Amino acid sequence: MQTNSSPTPASAAPTGPVLAAVDGSEHSLRTLDWALGAARARGAALYVAHVRPEASRVHALGEALVPPPGGDTDPVLDLVRERLAGREDLPPVTYVSRDGTPSATLVELAAGAQLLVMGSRGLGGFASLLLGSNSRVCAAQSPCPVVVVPHSARLVTEGTGAGAPDGERRIVLGLAPDETSEDVVDFAFAEARRRSAVLQVVSTHLVPLTSLTLVGALVAERGGGYPPGTVGGEATEAARELAENQRTRLQPYLTRHYPDVTVEAVVAPGDPAGRLVTASQRADLIVVGRHRRRLRADSLLMGSVSNAVLLHGLCPVAVVPVRA
Repeated sequence: MQTNSSPTPASAAPTGPVLAAVDGSEHSLRTLDWALGAARARGAALYVAHVRPEASRVHALGEALVPPPGGDTDPVLDLVRERLAGREDLPPVTYVSRDGTPSATLVELAAGAQLLVMGSRGLGGFASLLLGSNSRVCAAQSPCPVVVVPHSARLVTEGTGAGAPDGERRIVLGLAPDETSEDVVDFAFAEARRRSAVLQVVSTHLVPLTSLTLVGALVAERGGGYPPGTVGGEATEAARELAENQRTRLQPYLTRHYPDVTVEAVVAPGDPAGRLVTASQRADLIVVGRHRRRLRADSLLMGSVSNAVLLHGLCPVAVVPVRA
């Protein structure tokens, strides 16, 4: 069980560059813009990495997008240089071209980064994929936090997020008070401070089966429709206990570590993944943790909530690893 009494956020700002993965797709170039903003907010350098697979990828029209391994130039990075040319307030930018397996190489490069930013899928995936294999592997194995930016096709299919009211920035943290790591909580608070954003903390509880039965009986008596305020005694107690645990967990962050961050606490019944996906419609970033129990270093185990939010979230999702 997570010890919550005395959290110890990072004493200094994270070091290292923001690492942006590009592959030549328009989606990865839009993702590059998100990474550029993150580098500016963190006062960090930007590393733009293109990993060339061992066999060159071929465009749908038959035109090779990247040269074979060992080539002297990388047209994908040339494309990025053109995109960034003439922009103001650019941080220091370094271009990295590697040959190899994209996911494994990006995980290796991430060891020296404070953040890895990548698209949910790129040139290698089918258009119907919600999450590409490289994004999944990096989110599960990267030594630094990974931000996965959803593909525009998902926004068209599932509905574009409206953003926070009145243009207010909002970071959403999925918090299980007894389980979520301090690394995850601190990342969310620090990101909210950097962006001058409201931090919405979402904690959920299950509705006991007895309460569901009680509510169902009352609905039947009334011929349909839930009576106002009817949630069942057990559900009410569960919500009350969860709210108290959430307040206790957040109190040190609010009073000592991040008193300048505005927090909007949400305690609600239901599925945590569903609540976070709904919240993503009006958020700038969703923050979730990576699963603690990993049987092997190369495991793809992330946790069901993190995986579901990566698959269906309508805004960028940050997956934060937990220090051993």
